[in-house]
Amino acid sequence: MDWYSLTNNRIEEIVGKRLKEHRLQYNITQKELAIKTGLSRVSISKIERGKGVNLSSLIEIMRGLRILENIDGLIPEQEVSPIEIIRLKNKSKKKRASTKNKK
Repeated sequence: MDWYSLTNNRIEEIVGKRLKEHRLQYNITQKELAIKTGLSRVSISKIERGKGVNLSSLIEIMRGLRILENIDGLIPEQEVSPIEIIRLKNKSKKKRASTKNKK
């Protein structure tokens, strides 16, 4: 899917639909999910319809559905290459003061 061609509203609709599919797959009602997450049933309904979601609510729903590990796929952790590690180590080495080249 070309996410960059989609509007924010459309992405929210897709995310909401996928959350609803997970909820139904686990046979959890909106009310049960509301109790698990501390969100209102109305909020869950709105999120599932793509009518606005904040990050905190999204995290609570993912936690309630036991799919929080999917954040790794959402925003993967950046790995540092071995070359970058060496470069960073060399940068952090302390340099001594030298009397050479002083005028």
